[in-house]
Amino acid sequence: MSDSELRGSRQVAALFSGGRLTAIPRKPARREQLLTHLAQTLFERDRVYTEREVNDALLTVHDDCSALRRYLVVAGLLERPRDGSSYRRGR
Repeated sequence: MSDSELRGSRQVAALFSGGRLTAIPRKPARREQLLTHLAQTLFERDRVYTEREVNDALLTVHDDCSALRRYLVVAGLLERPRDGSSYRRGR
């Protein structure tokens, strides 16, 4: 793990208390670090998820699952078809 990856990992860890996200960062770069972490830890590659499954996974870390889901989709970390019928991990 590089120094920047280690630093990023520590910054993300600082956002959690007792396994729960204390707040969604306002700064885009910090939020991107968090979203990348969530995508990698909560969602498997090449698996299709329902909206309920995505919400349930996100609720394990924060109560505002709809905001996190929206941020993940906008960042391209979760992809969904136009009809919103399913989700899958992106990049």
